[in-house]
Formats: sequence, C-alpha cells, structure tokens
Amino acid sequence: MTTTVEPATSTASALRNLYLVRFGFAVVWAVLLFLTGSSIGPVSAALLVLYPLFDVAAAIVDLRASRSARPAVGLRVNVVLSLLTALGLGLAVASGIPAVLRVWGAWAITAGVVQLVVAVRRYRLGGQWAMILSGGISVLAGGGFVMMAGGPDAALTSLAGYATLGGIFFLVSALRLHRVVRAAR
Repeated sequence: MTTTVEPATSTASALRNLYLVRFGFAVVWAVLLFLTGSSIGPVSAALLVLYPLFDVAAAIVDLRASRSARPAVGLRVNVVLSLLTALGLGLAVASGIPAVLRVWGAWAITAGVVQLVVAVRRYRLGGQWAMILSGGISVLAGGGFVMMAGGPDAALTSLAGYATLGGIFFLVSALRLHRVVRAAR
C-alpha cells in the first residue's frame, strides 16, 4: 500500500542528493571563476555559460524527482530562464564584464523570484527555509550586479561569491532534508 509519506520522503531524499551535488558544483565553479575571472578569457567564458546550463540540468532532475511536490511550472520557467541566460552570456562575453554582469543580474533577479515561489510551495516538504532565503538574496544580488555593471568595480569575481553563498544555501537545505528523510524512516 502506498502512502503520501513515501512520495514525500522520496522527493525529500532526491532533493537532498541534488542539493548536495549543487553545493559541490557551486563551490568548485566559484573557485575556478575566482582563479580565472580577472578578465574574460576562454576558461572564464566557458565557466560563465556552464553555470546556467548546470542549472538547467539540475532543474530537469528536480522536475523528475519532485512530481508530488508540484513545483513543475516554476521549474519549467527556470529551465527557460537558464537557457536564455546561457545564450545571453555566450553573447555578452564578447562585449565585456559589464554586459556579463547585466545578463547575470537579470538572471539572478528572475531566477531568485522563481526559486522563492518554488520553495514557498514546497514549504511543507521541509528544509526549504534556506531556499526561500536564497531566492530573496538572489533578487537583491541580481540588482547589485546590474548596478555594479555601470560602475568602476565591475568584476567577474563577485559572481564567485554569489555562487558560493548559493551553494551554502543548498548545503543547508540538504542537511535539513536529511533530517526529514531520517525522521520519516
């Protein structure tokens, strides 16, 4: 006999694993961008495009894992936003750091809103407070990147800090979801 607890536990377990992978990716990506991001070169350009593409892959995994949590619309919107961002960043790298920061900032704002909505809808699943905070902070950081793009302090390395903080939020959510999974067993 299937109960509603089993799908919720399964979703929580899948999200926990996904969030751990996202944490690891964010930290490695941030270190690599910090090391190569003093200017736009082949490696930093590839890293910039890779980040939203990884987000697309993570959203697809999330969609498959969380059917019972019903975040499908938000996750699909996130896939489209991240694909458009990867394309936009691919073009922006030819125009310089300010253009990259504007594209990244717009993405951080819109993706932050989507993350906030998805996390609020998943609230009962558990472990979502960090995702709610992350979504809100992403909106604020995105505005900061757009403003930074017009000033003398425009730097790609600021994106490394953003990714690191996002990774930490994923880790916190993964740890909280681990407790949810363990308590359900």
